This record gives sequence, C-alpha cells and structure tokens, in this order.
Amino acid sequence: MPEVAAYAIDSPTGRYARTTITRREPGPTEVFFDIAYAGICHSDIHTARGEWGPVNYPLVPGHEIAGVVAKIGSEVTKFKVGDRVGVGCFVDSCGECDMCRQGEEQFCTSRPGTVWTYASTGRDGLPTAGGYSQGITVEQDYLMRVPDSMPLEEAAPLMCAGITTYNPLKRWGAGPGKRVGIVGMGGLGHMGVQFAAAMGAETIVLGRTLSKREDGLRLGATDYVSTQDAAAMKSLRGSFDLILSTISDGIELDSVIKLLKAHGVLVNVGLPEHPSTFKLGELTGQARVLAGSNIGGIGETQEMLDFCAEKGISPIIEIIPAPQINEAYDNVVASKVRYRYVIDASTISE
Repeated sequence: MPEVAAYAIDSPTGRYARTTITRREPGPTEVFFDIAYAGICHSDIHTARGEWGPVNYPLVPGHEIAGVVAKIGSEVTKFKVGDRVGVGCFVDSCGECDMCRQGEEQFCTSRPGTVWTYASTGRDGLPTAGGYSQGITVEQDYLMRVPDSMPLEEAAPLMCAGITTYNPLKRWGAGPGKRVGIVGMGGLGHMGVQFAAAMGAETIVLGRTLSKREDGLRLGATDYVSTQDAAAMKSLRGSFDLILSTISDGIELDSVIKLLKAHGVLVNVGLPEHPSTFKLGELTGQARVLAGSNIGGIGETQEMLDFCAEKGISPIIEIIPAPQINEAYDNVVASKVRYRYVIDASTISE
C-alpha cells in the first residue's frame, strides 16, 4: 500500500506537522494520483479548529486537489497514467439513490451517504484524509479531468471555490439582463464575480470596504459598493435579481434581502459559525427567496472546469510551501490573502 508524506493537525489548538499516511492500493476501478497542489479552503480551518463540531484527530484536510495519475486499477476506463486530474469535496457515494442518479452525489441519501474527502469514513472503513498530502486513491467516478490549457495550481481551488459559486449562479439564472450581487470578495467571492460576469450578468460586488475595488472591477464587476455606505445601500434597494453571499460570518441578512427585487433570490454559500436572524416580512412582502447552496455534483464540476477553460477564468492564487500552513490559516481568518492559498505538495516531504 502506498505511503505518502502529509501534514496533519492533532487538536483544535494544535499546529500542523509533517507525518506519513497510508493510502489504499488502487482497487479495480480506482485511481492513485500524485498530488501536485492543494488549495486551502476556509472549511479546512473551521474543521481543523473544531468550529463545526467534534473531529477525529489527527486530521489531514484539503478538498481542492489537483495532480497527475500514477497508477490505475485493472478495470479503470476513464483515465490513464499521466492524465491531469482533480478531486473536490467528496470521494464516494452510493451511486444509486435519486440524488446520485440526478448527478448530485453531494446529497447522497443512502447510508452512510456522501463520503467527504477528509473527516469522513471511506469504503475501507478508515478515516478519509485529504489533499495536504502527496498522493490519494480515489474511485474513478469521483475524479475530474483538468483541461490541458489549465495549470494544475489554478485548477486546485476550482474543485471547491469554483463549483461552490458556479452552481448557484447557474441554478438561479445569472445571465444577460440580470443584475447579480456578490457579497464579499475573498476566495469564493472573487470566483463568483468572474462567473457572473462571464455568464453575461451585470455584476456588482458588495464588500465591507472598498479595498478590493480595483480587483473587483478588473475581474468583471461593473460596480463595487461598501455595505457600510448607508446611502449607497439604500440606492440599491429592490434592484437585484440574484445575490450570492460568500462570507462566512457577520452578514446582516435584513439589509441584504432589501436589495432584492420582487421574486429575487439571496443564496448563501458561506457557513457561519454563529446563527443568523432575519425578519420574515422582508421575504414575504416581495415574495423573495432565501436559499442555501452546497458545491455541485461530479458532472457539473467538470462542466465548470470546462467553462473556466473556455472563458479564461482562473483563481488568483498564492503558492506556499507546506511548512507555512499554520501561518496561512491565520492570514485567511484575518482576510489577508488575495485570494486563495495553494500548497505546493512537492514541499510536503521536505
């Protein structure tokens, strides 16, 4: 069985350190691939620090993974050695329930349900470990093919940050003739801006400050408004068809809901640690919709990657060596990264 170097954390207040983990030898329909890059998602931080509930440590996070196939099982038909591939937030599901058959494996309803890339239990009965490592074994049906024109380091964050924003924008009809707002312009928001603009929507960023205004406009936004500017926010009331909130905490739902037209939709993809409240009348008075969204299925993730390749969409990244993971986590929480840290997996064994 392949042994690979990895970075793990052993408690909510611990620090990442190098270790070695064992991966499955690929079964008949499985693929083992060498990880080249792994993005750091805020979900990794919430999980590692125990902010979403109990965690079985040691933990190896990472669900934004890109690399190159090194070994395949005897019955693999979708990939060959040398192919460029990616893995996102999950690595298995039943494949037979209604959700799986509809291509939404992330909502698998059969026990044990969707198998997440880390902090879950794999088909071998062992805890799953993610992309902060140098290799991983995955069932072929849960791999994406990285387009030839796309650098692997840019592909990695798309496996989560990309599909998390692409899915709700597509589902709720971002396109020509629609005004779309993006709340927050961090790792998720800067992808949402690019997708909404590429889909043909008038796109406006709603951020706490205007510090990222130039970046927002360069990525396709037609305007960038501070949510702290009461006059500007009031002038935008009732003008949005769709608003995508990407922030993980601190959203004032009532003030954002008021920005929607009748039948407008506010979709939240951030996962706040603390509860949020809002006045139900802000929804019912204009038949507005408050919705949530959670990544996308394998087919749609592949569609998103191909869309990015076609439209020239890519995340803005900063590549870091593995020993800087601890520092990177603190910077993400402090909003000091523009816009996604990506771990160079070749540095994990150093």
